[in-house]
Amino acid sequence: MPERSDVPTDIAKLSFEDALKELEEIVRALESGKGKLDEAIKSYERGVALKRHCERKLAEAQSRIEKIPLAQDGGIGTEPASFG
Repeated sequence: MPERSDVPTDIAKLSFEDALKELEEIVRALESGKGKLDEAIKSYERGVALKRHCERKLAEAQSRIEKIPLAQDGGIGTEPASFG
């Protein structure tokens, strides 16, 4: 899967859970109001990239779920995944 240019490589490698955890830590730190302005700006920028990454991961998961077909008897069928 090609990496998007708006998400740094180190973030693109994170799982959804790890990215969300880091984003939550950034939000808590920013809400505390402690720290210097330059650090807050860098944290905010990283938070935006983490948010984009999480949104992309959620969209990918939703797309995969939508491809799960229901059988006529109400059971769950399978369909080959396309990765491109």
